[in-house]
Amino acid sequence: MVRWWTRSAVGAWLLACLISIAGASGLQPAKPDSVGISAQRLERLTAAMQGLAAQGKLSGVVSMVARDGKVIHFEATGQQNVASGAPMRKDSIFRLYSMTKPVTGVAMMILFEEGKWQLNDPVSKHIPEFTNLKVAKVDAVSGTVIQVAPDHPMTMRELMSHSGGFTYGFFGTTSVDKLYTDGNVLDASQPLQTMIDKLAKLPLLLQPGERWHYSVSADVQGYLVEKLSGQSFPEFLRTRIFEPLKMKDTGFHVPADKLARFAEFYTSGKDGKLVPMTGTADYTRPPVLPSGGGGLVSTASDYMRFCQMMLNGGVLEGVRILGPATVRLMRTNVLPASARTMGPGTGFGLDFAVIEDPVAAGGYGGAGTFYWGGYAGTWFWIDPVYKLIFVGMIQHRAESMPDVRALSRALTYQAVMELPTE
Repeated sequence: MVRWWTRSAVGAWLLACLISIAGASGLQPAKPDSVGISAQRLERLTAAMQGLAAQGKLSGVVSMVARDGKVIHFEATGQQNVASGAPMRKDSIFRLYSMTKPVTGVAMMILFEEGKWQLNDPVSKHIPEFTNLKVAKVDAVSGTVIQVAPDHPMTMRELMSHSGGFTYGFFGTTSVDKLYTDGNVLDASQPLQTMIDKLAKLPLLLQPGERWHYSVSADVQGYLVEKLSGQSFPEFLRTRIFEPLKMKDTGFHVPADKLARFAEFYTSGKDGKLVPMTGTADYTRPPVLPSGGGGLVSTASDYMRFCQMMLNGGVLEGVRILGPATVRLMRTNVLPASARTMGPGTGFGLDFAVIEDPVAAGGYGGAGTFYWGGYAGTWFWIDPVYKLIFVGMIQHRAESMPDVRALSRALTYQAVMELPTE
C-alpha cells in the first residue's frame, strides 16, 4: 500500500487547517442568532433601510453588520442610479470622502511602528516648510487678521487628532477659512507638495492644542506618508493595506471596467426629490492630488474588511497590518478636556472619534467604540466591547437627509440579545 500520508502531506494538511481556521474568523456569513443577535429584531433594520429608499428619502442603501467576525446582515436596497433605474448592489462602489481619514491614519501608524516618527515630534521635524507657521488673531475693531507666534510647535499627536490648529476652508466662515478657499489649498489639479507650500504661507486658525477643529490634517498626513515611506501615497495604501486585506475595489479612482457599479451622488431639490449632486470630482482617472482626507472610493465589503482588521487588533485572516497596542492607541482619546468639542461623551483618538461614555453619547454601545463618516453619508462604527461592526453606504448630501446613522445604531443594538460580560 502506498504511504501517501507523508510528512509533506501532513504539513500541507495542517497548513490547510490553519488557513481554514484563520478564514473562519475572517468575516464568514452566519445566522444572527449564532452570535447572540435576534434575527427577527434585526429585520427592523432591513425594513427601515428599505423604507427610506422606497419613500425616496435616499436613492439606495447598502448596510452590513458583523459580530464576532461573522457577517449577520448584508443588504442592498433602492437604486444605485435613479435616472437609469439601476438597482443598488452589494458590490456598488461609493465615494468615501472623510471615511478615507481612518485609512490614512492606519498608513501613518504603519510608519509609526517602523520608527519613522513619534507622537510628540513637532510636525516641522518632518515638514520643514511648517517651521515658521503663525497663528491668526482677528482684530476686534477692524476684523483684519494679524499673525502671532504659536504657543508651541504643532505636534504629530495634534495633527492626527484635528487639534493642530488647521481648518478646512469650505466648512467654515472665518477669515482664515476664506484664506484657504481663496488660495485653493485643496485644489485637485495640484500635487501634494503644492498643498503643503500653500499651507506653509497661511496662518493657523487656532493655537496648537487649543481645541478640536475639523481640518486638512489627514491631507497633510497623506503627504507625510509619501515623504516618510518613499512611495506615492496611493501606492503605499495599495501595497500595505488594500492588497494585503483583499480590498479589491478600494482606491482613488474607479477603473473603466467597474464604472457600472459606481453609485450616483444625490442631494435633495427644493421639492424634496432627489437630484444629482453637482461639482463632484472626476473619479474616472487617478487624481493629481490624492486626498488623504477624502479621496477614496470603496464598497461595503471592502470597508468591512478594514474595520474587522481594526477590531481584531490589527490582523485579518492571518495578515497583520498593525500591532494590537497600536490599534488601542488609535482608539484612545488623545484630546485634553479643554480641547474637546466633539459632543457629549465623545473624544478623539488618532483619526477616529471615540465614544468614552455611551450613555452621554446617545445610549447604545460599548465604551471605546470608534467611528467616523463621510460627506456623502457613508458611516461606520467599531464596538470592541460588543465585538460589533456596522458599515453603511449611501450617496446623499442634504440638510434634510434622514438621520440614518442614529437609526441604524438603534435598530442594530436593540437586536442584541447576548450582552457582553460587565
